[in-house]
Amino acid sequence: MVDLRSDTVTRPTPDMRQAAFDVEVGDDVYGEDESVLKLEETAAHMLGKEAALFVTSGTQGNQIAALTHCNRGDEVLLEASAHLFLYEGASMSALAGVQPRTLEGVRGAMKPEDVRAAIRPDDIHFPETGMICLENTHNKAGGAIVPLENMQAIYNIAREHAIPVHLDGARLFNAVVASGTSVKAYAAQADTVQFCLSKGLGAPVGSMITGSADFIRRARKWRKRLGGGLRQVGVIAEPGYVALTQMVDRLAEDHENAILLAESIEQMTGLSVEGEVDTNIVLVNVAELGLTAEHFLEELKKEGVLAVPFGPHTVRFVTHFDVSRQDIIDTVDRIKSVSRTCV
Repeated sequence: MVDLRSDTVTRPTPDMRQAAFDVEVGDDVYGEDESVLKLEETAAHMLGKEAALFVTSGTQGNQIAALTHCNRGDEVLLEASAHLFLYEGASMSALAGVQPRTLEGVRGAMKPEDVRAAIRPDDIHFPETGMICLENTHNKAGGAIVPLENMQAIYNIAREHAIPVHLDGARLFNAVVASGTSVKAYAAQADTVQFCLSKGLGAPVGSMITGSADFIRRARKWRKRLGGGLRQVGVIAEPGYVALTQMVDRLAEDHENAILLAESIEQMTGLSVEGEVDTNIVLVNVAELGLTAEHFLEELKKEGVLAVPFGPHTVRFVTHFDVSRQDIIDTVDRIKSVSRTCV
């Protein structure tokens, strides 16, 4: 079975497993786990921020950002198909008591002029704009890289109005490797950045939030309130450190495999690739086969390939560390078999 559902399905490498076995642990709530401290210091340094916080997931990291930046009743500006809006269980509203206001973007990038127009004026009838959220790479846009210039323009507008910007950078290092732009350059366009260790970097669990020392101090209390204050957490922080220091450059292999998959699918009758392939996500439309995404995936599973529906007729494939070049070649043959049967 070739599992292309998500890069979250990656299994820890032998180095990660050994690191978890060998690590000396301490109580992180007391600030005594050296592995966590090392991971946080490394993450902050890499992104050019004052401090960092280890959290259990990207969703927890994003919600801690909303809770820390915003007051109840605030409004958060974000792109209409942002992960924060679509896939986090309305937790911004449920936990932080803020309302999302979505703006239609182009391949995940909001127009700066739309952001400026959406910022609320000082009026008793309106909520205050408490935070602006960016996402890079953009999941729903097919792993699209949001241009640095777009982020810069939005960040400059936010600074004019003293509004914090949070970057959901779950797959930020995919953007870094594919674009050649440094992670510090991307991180400089946001006050806080969340990125995942457990996606393309392959760690078994965990994400990081980075920002100012004052923000991280306040965020730490929100993590505790959410039940995220862990104890001998070095057993997962040490594999996270291995992921962050050893697994970034190899993301280029995932991107090459995604391009191979996309180019091969484009040659098949009845299938088409939606948009461009910037990183490790390929969106495929199956409408011409007369199938729904669910039906296509049922047939594909019989051939030994797993993917996920991403719309009524859209299927998402995600390449990752546990998928080899040969796996992609085999997957192409299996997709051909399904498409021929259904045409």
